[in-house]
Amino acid sequence: MLVFPNAKLNLGLYVTAQRPDGFRNLESVFVPLPWCDALEVLPAAENALTLTGIPIPGAAATNLCWRAYELLKTDFDLPPVHMHLHKVVPIGAGLGGGSADAAFALRALNELFSLGLRDPQLQQYARRLGSDCAFFIENKPVFAYEKGDVFEPLALDLTGVACKVVYPNLHISTAEAYARVALRTPRHELRLSVAQPMATWHTTVTNDFEDALTPHYPVLAEIKQALYAAGATYASLSGSGSAVYGLFPGLAAPPALGVGHDYLVWDGLL
Repeated sequence: MLVFPNAKLNLGLYVTAQRPDGFRNLESVFVPLPWCDALEVLPAAENALTLTGIPIPGAAATNLCWRAYELLKTDFDLPPVHMHLHKVVPIGAGLGGGSADAAFALRALNELFSLGLRDPQLQQYARRLGSDCAFFIENKPVFAYEKGDVFEPLALDLTGVACKVVYPNLHISTAEAYARVALRTPRHELRLSVAQPMATWHTTVTNDFEDALTPHYPVLAEIKQALYAAGATYASLSGSGSAVYGLFPGLAAPPALGVGHDYLVWDGLL
């Protein structure tokens, strides 16, 4: 079985409180982004995980796809599998690529072996793998809160909106990002803000990590400014960075952007 785990964008991100379990409470809007990895899952004589594309640090046993298999195997008599992940979505970019890989692995295993798990059950497994993994089970726009793993449906349709995402080959770990960010009460009601015309978002849909990280990584502000100069209606850091994106409604494709020659750039329609 071949699946294509897609990334996500954050429309706004507020880090609001420290939790007793060591995590932070947050509020954000998650939107699927069609920048995809490729994951193949096949029955095999013995277990194996192979990787190509962007190098993924760490031992194979710690890979989120493999952890998804091991998690389901605790409750189901799964046969051995060969997983092959071709990594395209950059790591440490705030795009949720690793979380997507884990969620799509759960979905693929559920379908391949007819486990009969429905979306709410798959989400419960996904939450055990990572805070935003559960989003990729239903994979549609939501308002996310608590650890980013509790969702409310959102009537937000960005279909056909041109988007450009720029990753400046800068890995920002989640640990570093959260160590720098300050807790504060949201300045705007995010669900109401994204319901307003996109032209208003630049003042009401904000990401707390931008204030925390831009002084240490000025390139983030430079990319955002370049996106606005190119005509973006809205531009923002995604997640805890370091990818920065711009939205260009009404265009068939995003305009060209002069950025570093070694940057990774995705553009297309949402």
